[in-house]
This record gives sequence, structure tokens and C-alpha cells, in this order.
Amino acid sequence: MRALVVVPTYDEVDSLATVVERLGACDADADVLVVDDASPDGTGQLADRLAVDHARLQVLHRAGKGGLGGAYRAGFAWGMQRGFDAFVEMDADLSHDPADVPRLLRTLAGADVVIGSRYVPGGRVLDWPPRRLALSRGGNRYVRLVTGLPVADATAGFRAYRRAVLEEVDLGTVSSDGYGFQVEMALRAWQTGFRVVEVPITFTERRDGASKMSRAIVAEAVLSVARWGLAGPRRAGAPHPRSVATSRAPSPEAAGA
Repeated sequence: MRALVVVPTYDEVDSLATVVERLGACDADADVLVVDDASPDGTGQLADRLAVDHARLQVLHRAGKGGLGGAYRAGFAWGMQRGFDAFVEMDADLSHDPADVPRLLRTLAGADVVIGSRYVPGGRVLDWPPRRLALSRGGNRYVRLVTGLPVADATAGFRAYRRAVLEEVDLGTVSSDGYGFQVEMALRAWQTGFRVVEVPITFTERRDGASKMSRAIVAEAVLSVARWGLAGPRRAGAPHPRSVATSRAPSPEAAGA
């Protein structure tokens, strides 16, 4: 299985080199694509320099800040055009541990979507203030209540997809961004009949740079989730013909498949 780790960047010059080095050291048989949104701090130029010394690192430059969802859609399209079979989403600020990438990819042997979850047994969040943690947990409860999606951490940004999922969920019509993008992708996969599995991770608050979360991103997610809940369906689809669920026994970790 050819795997691609897609790493969106905007002003991540302080952490990117460490992320790339740790990905190279984690024994993940995967290529890396940095998708940079014309970072004014020189992240894109740093990525180009790193690519000279890392044969499996590529860089995709976008014209401006187009949002997290747009960066992932561009990265997925780039990878599908080049024949990759699995895609990993990962932040560039070291809140996600690159050493967990091989575990996410291994779990794809029995799943179509693997979410690195902060809120299943064994998952942890480090260095968040209580208010931030309450907001995140509350947002995920809201997603479950409104949409029926049986996922503890639907807003998580550390996850892996089989290529079939990206092809079948009609990725071109996914227009949400930020947390909304993560929720919409998990919801569509579940509704389409793909198996969604959560594995525990430790999430660590960034040490450098600034969070990209804003009130506008939160508001977009809240309104979008309400719209998806009203549209339904509030149930998993029958196992998709391209899902691992059609050829393997159900995983005890499967969420709603």
C-alpha cells in the first residue's frame, strides 16, 4: 500500500524541520507532501530546502491562505493523481506525534478510516487549559447528538483514509474547512458505508507558533453540523462494496460500521 502523509502548513517554520525528521525516523513506509499556503514566515521555502535532502518529501505551493480543508483537498488530489493508496492527515506543529503514523497505517488493514482519537480509552490531551478541553469535548458531544455519528473525536485532525473513501464520498463537493472539514469527512464516510475506527493518541499542545483556530472556524463548524444533522441520514450506510467491511470480520474498534 503506497501511503502519503499530507501536512498542511501556514507559518510553521519553527516546527516543520522537526516534523520531517521525525517522520523519516518513524519507519513509516510513506511519502510526505507539505502543502504550504504561501506562508509569510518562509515555511514554503524551508520545505523546498528540506526536500533537497529528503527524497520522499514533496512540496505543493498554493497561492494564498485557503484554509485547512482546501489544503487537504489539494493534497489528496495530488496524491491520487500519482497513484497513492492511503492518505494520512497530520498537523505540522508537533501536536501529533509522527511516531504514531505507522500505527494508523497498520490499522487501515481492518478499516477504511482511522482516527487518532484523544477521547477513547488510552487517549490523552496534554497542556490544554480546562476551558479549551471543555470546548473540544463539548463540540464532539454536539456532533454525536446532532448527527448520530458514533465517533468520540470527530474533530480530530490526525487520521488515515483508504483511497476508496476519498473517491466515493464525492470529495469535490466537500467545501467545509477547519473542524467542519474533519467532521464532514468522517460523517460522509460513515454514511456511505465505510468502516471508521478510532485508536488512542496523545495530543500535545503546540510549543511554537500560533493556533489557527478562530471564532469564525468554530461558528462554521457549529452551523454546518446542524445542517448535516437536519439533512441526515442519522445512520451508517450499508457496507460499501469497496469497504474492508465487505471482506473482513467486524473490528471490535469499529465505529458504526
